[in-house]
Amino acid sequence: QGSLTISMGYQQPDEIKITMFDIMQQMIERKLTLKPDEYILNNEGVDFIPSNTQLSCIEFSLVNTMNRENKLKMFLNTLKEQYEYIILDCSPSLGMLTINALVAADSVIIPVQASFLATKGLEALLETISNVKMEINPKLHIDGILITMYDARTNFARDIAGFITDSYGNHIRIYKSYIPMSVKAGETTVTGKSIHTYNKNGKIAESYMSLAREVVENG
Repeated sequence: QGSLTISMGYQQPDEIKITMFDIMQQMIERKLTLKPDEYILNNEGVDFIPSNTQLSCIEFSLVNTMNRENKLKMFLNTLKEQYEYIILDCSPSLGMLTINALVAADSVIIPVQASFLATKGLEALLETISNVKMEINPKLHIDGILITMYDARTNFARDIAGFITDSYGNHIRIYKSYIPMSVKAGETTVTGKSIHTYNKNGKIAESYMSLAREVVENG
């Protein structure tokens, strides 16, 4: 859907000339001719590669491709020496693109909304991660579970957070930093600014900074 690209200030992602779709298409065809300055954009000092609705079409192309699970990893190998951190923003589905991301990744942060249905999907994701680790990427590990859209005013949200901690906290880190429910977070998408620029002194910006410190401190 290109949601991250929109949030990074590009309100019409379908109009961007070169996106992740073009990169993956070339990786499937085994002829990467695109150069980083053709596809890397920047906003607020953060480099990112845009995507749009075209990327969903890659799922069909990957199905019949040799070594299909490694295409994204092979591409990122051309860039990883230039960065300390590369974040892979995945769609909320367990298709071939998500598998490619898990194969390419060193570790996973799992955001879970503080709602009952979100926790039901967590089990399927954990099973997929386990299978990828066992069969394709033995170095893959889970950094932690991040509780998002948390409304501390409701007993329900507190109950869900407690359920996640009780169910998984003994073997998976549950980040202490909960990302709160916030109108400001939704407004940032419209402005194309990060929460740190749009409302840097707000509670949600503070929560994300706290999360960043946790991630760095945990290695």
